[in-house]
Amino acid sequence: MNDTQAVLITNDEDIEQAARSLKAMSHPLRLKILCALGNHEVSVQEIVDQVGTSQSNISQHLGILRDKGILMSRKDANRVYYRVGDKRTLRLIDMMREVFCSRH
Repeated sequence: MNDTQAVLITNDEDIEQAARSLKAMSHPLRLKILCALGNHEVSVQEIVDQVGTSQSNISQHLGILRDKGILMSRKDANRVYYRVGDKRTLRLIDMMREVFCSRH
C-alpha cells in the first residue's frame, strides 16, 4: 500500500459505531462541549460557564452525547459531572484540531 492509499473501515459494526459517533459530534455546540471537557471530568455548571449558553440547552446536548455512549456521567450530591467515556473520541478531536485549526 502506498502513502496516498487510505485504510478503509470494512467491518459493518465499526462503520455503524463511527457514524453514530460522528453524527452525535456533528452539532457545533456538542463539539464545543467535547472540546471543553477534553480529558477532564467537569460539572454541568462549569460546562455552561465555558460554552456560554443556557443550562437547559447544555443539558439537552449532554443527554444526547451520553445516550450515544460518548459521555459518561456521575452524580455527586446535587451536581452532575461529565467526562468523555471513550478515549477514541479524544483522539478524533485532537485530529480535527490538527486538520481544521490554524493554531493547536
